[in-house]
Amino acid sequence: MARQSKDILLAKIRNGERLSSAEQLSLTFTLSIPAMLAQFSTVMMQYIDASMVGHLGANQSASIGIVSTSTWIFGGFCMAATSGFSVQVAHLIGANEFSRARSVLRQALSCVLIFVAALSLIGVAISGPLPRWLGGGEEICADASGYFLIYSLFLPFMQIGWTCGAMLQASGNMKTPAILNILMCVMDVVFNYIFIYTLKMGVRGAALGTGLAEAVTAALMLHAVTVRSPELNLNHERGSFRPQKECIRTALGISSPMWLQNLIMRGAYVASTVIVAPLGAIAIAANAFAVTAESFCYMPGYGLEEAATTLVGQSRGAGRKDIARRFGYITTGMGSLTMTFLAVLMYAFAPQLMGLLSSDAEVVALGARVLRIEAFAETLYGASIVAYGAFVGAGDTLVPSIMNFMSMWVVRIGLALWLTPIYGLVGYWIAMCIELNFRGIIFLIRLKGKRWLSKSFAINVNLQQ
Repeated sequence: MARQSKDILLAKIRNGERLSSAEQLSLTFTLSIPAMLAQFSTVMMQYIDASMVGHLGANQSASIGIVSTSTWIFGGFCMAATSGFSVQVAHLIGANEFSRARSVLRQALSCVLIFVAALSLIGVAISGPLPRWLGGGEEICADASGYFLIYSLFLPFMQIGWTCGAMLQASGNMKTPAILNILMCVMDVVFNYIFIYTLKMGVRGAALGTGLAEAVTAALMLHAVTVRSPELNLNHERGSFRPQKECIRTALGISSPMWLQNLIMRGAYVASTVIVAPLGAIAIAANAFAVTAESFCYMPGYGLEEAATTLVGQSRGAGRKDIARRFGYITTGMGSLTMTFLAVLMYAFAPQLMGLLSSDAEVVALGARVLRIEAFAETLYGASIVAYGAFVGAGDTLVPSIMNFMSMWVVRIGLALWLTPIYGLVGYWIAMCIELNFRGIIFLIRLKGKRWLSKSFAINVNLQQ
């Protein structure tokens, strides 16, 4: 019944019919809950990896922490590549152009495989010296290099899983990716236990267990979108997988600012790692675990971000700017409220959250302290996360990337360079808290304006049989 109701409401958007405020809220909830469950499973995988490795010792924890920002950069490139095509699919489905949407899907699969193969080779090539570049000590470099090498080898599976999941979400199907991501979480527990403890592979076992879980999930996602999806099933008609100039040009127009943003944001995280690294293994481990623990709080924000991208994207594709704006407001408000509630819980249970990830008393105490600082940023952080998803759905990616650059490199890094030498890791997290509040304010200002919905681009896809 829920599936039927969701499909009826999405059809109303595509067909230009009126949606009441209650129907808009209902549709937002219907799409957001599975997306939040999918994010929950992703966060749980981070907890599982961090917890299993964390109980091996502080050095093992630091070996993952030192390269974590680099894995975020590579993952960010993969997500941006996916968005260049999934936004097109959302717009085309919103316009009832299902054949053209399937053509974009075929080209997306070809393009992202070529892209991620090159990215994977780069990761393998730099895996050896990377921990030293980031300031890691000799006691953690070997494990860190091994972890990043295995991560890089499994990147193609992660890319296919993300691409197929994003295509399903663009079509309005949030349930299937959520179920498969939860299954991936379960597989991650089983594989990690086998490789970390039974086979005594330690840090490398964590990377291998997660990689295998992603590989199985990628195969299931690919089957779901190409065989079982009513909107994107490739059995509907034969078509070419050869990339076309028009489709690639549009994808690059969407993805290029997101790649730039990834370099900006993740590059700032790498700079932060370099700032934190001289503080020692305890601070590195506490910082990495606190970031993982904080994901408990912002998990719903990223789920709502995905819902915002789908709802705004399909509304824009249908030519419904009024509905698109309304969905931007609804999802952003829900994200801020939800993350505010979870911030209260994070503040209250910060020591317990850190205790799940590490058995080292110093790591737990320092991590809990910085988590409680970060709790005061979650409301506006939620606004920036979800508003960005609305902007992406509208195809507006350049200006938000510039805003993120100013926020991360001027506010966060500037403050971190000043405060960290004085107050240690606490100083860095104070800088982060101030910056996230600033970012939320400027994103809300843009959301209130009209320019983010004025972005227009033609999606020209020739259906080559």
